[in-house]
Amino acid sequence: MTEYFDLYTADRRKLGRKIQRGAPIPHGEYHIVVQIMSVNSLGEILLTQRVPQKTSGGRWECSGGCAVSGETSREAAVRELFEETGIRAFTSEIDLEWTMTTDSMLRDFYIVHKDVPLDRLVLQSSEVCAAKWVTYDRLCDMADNGQTTRTVARWLEIRGDDIRRCIDEIRRSARAGAPRMA
Repeated sequence: MTEYFDLYTADRRKLGRKIQRGAPIPHGEYHIVVQIMSVNSLGEILLTQRVPQKTSGGRWECSGGCAVSGETSREAAVRELFEETGIRAFTSEIDLEWTMTTDSMLRDFYIVHKDVPLDRLVLQSSEVCAAKWVTYDRLCDMADNGQTTRTVARWLEIRGDDIRRCIDEIRRSARAGAPRMA
């Protein structure tokens, strides 16, 4: 099945055109790419390992991908999380933490609080070959040692303090109330 992406201006105005996955995106035009970090009540981050045959194969990352034509950024984040891990979330459960424009991409970074045991995950075999929960400090070590994708390493470099703050807030709120189950 051929996938298409909607094209946008740098200020996120939809251009009314779409482009096929893999086709070069015209200069000055963009498509939406999402990443979603799942954090459990212990403050651990869910990482998935990319299958060896993909770009950055064998490296660890958070779920993510491209918004397909007709899909909002939030819808794409929820879909990618479910496709890659089997974790269900509603668009209202995910928090947009920041956006970044790189090359031809409007990148949106989301965080969601979900408590899901590893044995309940359903990994998308064409994308993901393993999963694990790690602490923030372990994630930083993995990024420093080249075990994560460049995207994860970049997040930590430019937004690490914000990520840690979000993780701490999730851990505090989980102590105060019931955790969200997937």
